[in-house]
Amino acid sequence: MNDQARLLREQIERHRESVQGNKDQKDAKSLAIISGKGGVGKSNFSLNFSIALQQKGNKVLLFDLDIGMANIDILMGTTQGFSIVNLFEEGRTLDQIIQRGPENLSYIAGGSGLTEIFKMDEQKRRFFLSQLEEASANYDYIIFDMGAGITDETLQLLLSVEEIFLLTTCEPTSLTDAYSALKYISLHGDSIPFQLILNKVPDFQVAANTAERLQRVAKQFLKKDLPYLGAIPDDKNVLLAVMEQTPFLLRSPKCQASKAVSNIASLFLEEKKKTIASSAQKPSLVAKLLRLFA
Repeated sequence: MNDQARLLREQIERHRESVQGNKDQKDAKSLAIISGKGGVGKSNFSLNFSIALQQKGNKVLLFDLDIGMANIDILMGTTQGFSIVNLFEEGRTLDQIIQRGPENLSYIAGGSGLTEIFKMDEQKRRFFLSQLEEASANYDYIIFDMGAGITDETLQLLLSVEEIFLLTTCEPTSLTDAYSALKYISLHGDSIPFQLILNKVPDFQVAANTAERLQRVAKQFLKKDLPYLGAIPDDKNVLLAVMEQTPFLLRSPKCQASKAVSNIASLFLEEKKKTIASSAQKPSLVAKLLRLFA
């Protein structure tokens, strides 16, 4: 155990020196998208939000980690060639399992591999982290489409990302589950920033009122700020796009849902520009994971 900790500390130091020594090298911002329950449209949002970032000139890698319900490739109408499981079980590199989707979006299809990240032996773990570090240098954003529930393994990853999007609908059961997820994660890592997004809303005023109530509860009982990033209307074009296995942002770019996702992406990028100076001093996803394992 002492040898493992020493090796991880050495890898932390190498990672720090690598980032500091190459100021022009990218260090991808990490973002996790979660929901309190299934059925709120999380994977569909993750896919279309990632495409919106691509359209705005960013290079994105989308990880489908919705274990048991992985469907990013289905939403795009593509056939799964490799998944994250191939990395753990066959020793394939991330470059070998990354696939290309619409708008040249890079994505990794889902599988049952997330648990293995935190239970694999030291050699495999170090291989995974080195692969993730390499990917971080090649992308602007790494986005994790998480499962609806939170396990010990997913919690560890969530505590390592730079930011979390909490996606919910206006339905009471969805809001209750979203609050429970927010509470659980905040109790383990109260410094992780969240942003709230409401999906399938009947109108924007209802969404604003719902967001205000959830923000008030989060502030009162969790002492947690929950910025409201935006809402996506309940749009029939979304269902039609799912049936045709095409991202709605591409099938119907002028529909209300597409405009909303594009606006959310623009607002997100604008906020990132404002915080770039302070975020530059924050440890990266790889650095956090290294410390977590150490």
